[in-house]
Amino acid sequence: MTHIKVVAFDCDGVLFDSKDANTAYYNRILHQFGLPAMTPRQVVYAHMHTADQVMELLFPDKALLKQADTARGEMGYLPFIKYMRIEPYLKTLLKLLRPKFKTAIATNRTNTMPHVLKAHGLENEFDLVVTAMDVRRPKPDPEMLINILTHFHIAPDEVIYVGDSELDEQAAKAAGIPLVAFGNHRLFAEYHIGTFQELGALLLP
Repeated sequence: MTHIKVVAFDCDGVLFDSKDANTAYYNRILHQFGLPAMTPRQVVYAHMHTADQVMELLFPDKALLKQADTARGEMGYLPFIKYMRIEPYLKTLLKLLRPKFKTAIATNRTNTMPHVLKAHGLENEFDLVVTAMDVRRPKPDPEMLINILTHFHIAPDEVIYVGDSELDEQAAKAAGIPLVAFGNHRLFAEYHIGTFQELGALLLP
C-alpha cells in the first residue's frame, strides 16, 4: 500500500462504537411521544443513515414528524455523546499515520460530528471531515468520497476508506475507492480488519 496518500474513515461503527448512544437518543425521542423503543431492524438502520432519514422512518406521519423534529432540536445529541466508546488504539494509530498520510472522515452524521470529535479529543486529528451536511446526497451515494478525492487532488487508488456497513461498501465501489471492511466480513472489500492494530500493520509495515 505504498501508493496510498489518504486514509479515510467512517464514524459510527469504525471510529466509535456508537450503537448505545444512537439507540438511547432515538428512544428518548420516541418515549416523549408515547411510542415504543426501536426494533432491532430500526437500530441497524439508525447506525448507517442520516438523522433525518432515521426520523422519517420512526415517524412516518408528517405532522408527528414535524413535532418530533422540534423535540429533537430542543433535546440535542450532546447528552448522549458520553455513551459513545472510542475504538481502542485509534488515537495511537492516528498519530502514527502522520505525516506520511493525510486523514479524513466521511460520515452520514450531520451537525453532531464536531461535538463528537471535541468530546473525545480528536478535533485536530483529521485533515478533512465530510458529513451529510456537506453534500447533496449522503452515502450510499459516493459524493462525499469524491469530495475527498477533489480536496486532496488524488486518484481513487490513492485513498482507502475504512467502513463497516453496506452503505460504505456501495459508496466506495461507486467512487472506485478500495474499501477496508472494519469488523464486517460480509462486505466485499479489498481488506478485512477487526482492529486498528491490523490497519496499522497494513499501512506501516
